[in-house]
Amino acid sequence: MRNISFREALREALDEEMSRDDKVILFGEDLALMGGAFGVTKGLLEKYKSERVRDTPISESAIVGTALGAAACGYRPVAEIMFCDFCFCGMDQLVNQVAKMTYMLGGQLAFPLVVRTTCGAGVSAAAQHSQSTEAYFMHTPGLKIVCPATPADAKGLLKSAIRDPDPVLFFENKTLYNRKSEVPEEEYLIPLGQADLKRRGSEVSVIATMAMVPKALQAAEQMAGKGVEVEVIDLRSLVPLDRKTILESVKRTGRAVVAVEEPRTCGVAAEICTLVAEEAFQYLKAPVSRVCMPDVPIPFNPELERFVIPQSRDIEQAIGRVLEWKAKG
Repeated sequence: MRNISFREALREALDEEMSRDDKVILFGEDLALMGGAFGVTKGLLEKYKSERVRDTPISESAIVGTALGAAACGYRPVAEIMFCDFCFCGMDQLVNQVAKMTYMLGGQLAFPLVVRTTCGAGVSAAAQHSQSTEAYFMHTPGLKIVCPATPADAKGLLKSAIRDPDPVLFFENKTLYNRKSEVPEEEYLIPLGQADLKRRGSEVSVIATMAMVPKALQAAEQMAGKGVEVEVIDLRSLVPLDRKTILESVKRTGRAVVAVEEPRTCGVAAEICTLVAEEAFQYLKAPVSRVCMPDVPIPFNPELERFVIPQSRDIEQAIGRVLEWKAKG
């Protein structure tokens, strides 16, 4: 099996779906001529021409609104928002229109659109280009939310997202684009809402997303050297959320750490912790621990940025805390 990058896997997914279905169209800022800010769509303009791959004005509201209209007319648009921070500029379209139109029309019309966007810190892009905004949209009924961590998952999930009848927000952590791993050459799909057990263990469940998944695996490797077997779950999708896999894992291990690159307050990690507390409390041997960012804007300074981004050592420390926890009597 060949090794390709996260970026290449996404490009393959787009290329294959555009070849399969001429209703799949791409548009966004600098997506066509430049090939996207991170090079994902490079070469697709030359292959599919400007009728299907287009640059847009700098207006996120217009980009999302155009995707909604195109989906209503029978197309399967894949719109790119360069940074997830800019999704806020299209918030009315995303939250009040895209997420609600199928419901408001009584299910008589589907809106099969994908909004691809980048998230996460680690490239010194500062406070307005480095956020992780998944939780904002997880709170909005009507949107599906996908967050892959590996090239193979990125490809299979993007193909499924494009074929899905509902609106999908597809988050790509920008630090993962150069990461390479095995990706099958034959066609495959990965269902939305299906988490992946990346490593089996018996003593602690670490539930992670995107860039935190390789850090969780690194932490698990370190803990294995100390005789601790850590299970690592990659959520892959936030909506639908694979509650079954999370709960089955926690029931086996009795301990849980949730690792997500986001501010600590009111985030994805808080939702997972609540799920575990509500539905697996009797199985817990220790309180659930969160590994998140502090509630601060992302610094531009590389040293300060590294300080606020959760690292594998932070996951190791959280694992240590839940292993050592003793009830105060």
